[in-house]
Amino acid sequence: MENGSVYGPTTEANPGSARGARRGFAAYCYLGRLQLPQRVLKLLQLFLSLLAFICEEVVSHCTLCGGLYFFEFVSCSAFLLSLLILIVYCTPIYDKVDAYKVKSSDFYITLGTGCVFLLASIIFVSTHDKTSAEYAAIVFGFMASFLFLADFAYMWYKKRQDAQQTKNETNNKNLTEPLNT
Repeated sequence: MENGSVYGPTTEANPGSARGARRGFAAYCYLGRLQLPQRVLKLLQLFLSLLAFICEEVVSHCTLCGGLYFFEFVSCSAFLLSLLILIVYCTPIYDKVDAYKVKSSDFYITLGTGCVFLLASIIFVSTHDKTSAEYAAIVFGFMASFLFLADFAYMWYKKRQDAQQTKNETNNKNLTEPLNT
């Protein structure tokens, strides 16, 4: 038996020729698992939390340092958690774990990070020394926290929409079944 006749119909000679060969990092990174609005929100969260952390690190002197240290911890943690979630969504790791658990973890991590980042920004506003680096860190902190909360609201809306759609499909299925079976 010739190998071509056995394996020919089930394999492709050049897979992925329609979009071209993907090499290096592009072969492992796929942003298509996230819808466009959520993709933009996640990238902006990552960027703004990093900017907040960098601006906070530039601060060289503080009189009430508790708010600064708390903001430092929260902004760094928010950046690292955002990076972790993006890595899970965009790499083959997503295929190895349960998608429901990833989305559920993302839902609660985003809510918690948004609330704690907002709290840290409010505390930092009340304890800062009015330098330009602190003002920049505060602005980026508030922007990032609002983006985390907007992402949570978007995920909550999509979850409610999916639940409503499932409920409607179940009701429609029950209506089409005969009553006396």
